[in-house]
Amino acid sequence: MPVYQIHSPTSIMSQGVVVTASSNNLHSPQIMAEEATRKREIRLLKNREAARECRRKKKEYVKCLENRVAVLEKQNKTLIEELKALKDLYCHKTE
Repeated sequence: MPVYQIHSPTSIMSQGVVVTASSNNLHSPQIMAEEATRKREIRLLKNREAARECRRKKKEYVKCLENRVAVLEKQNKTLIEELKALKDLYCHKTE
């Protein structure tokens, strides 16, 4: 892991924080490539886990919606039957 020294310019016209690497801790291209590969693998692993969790939540959400549809369809069927019964009762009274 590289060691960085953070220097803050003291002039009035400061542009921000300057970050420099110590000369004795410079990485060779091979080490930098290995570090980039390791970071990529970690990022891909985290992404896979996030995608897995997203798919799990979506399945749970869809299952909840399907249950809700079933309940509402049952309620709708009951109300339609009740409406038919009331219409039949009303029609028989008016005759």
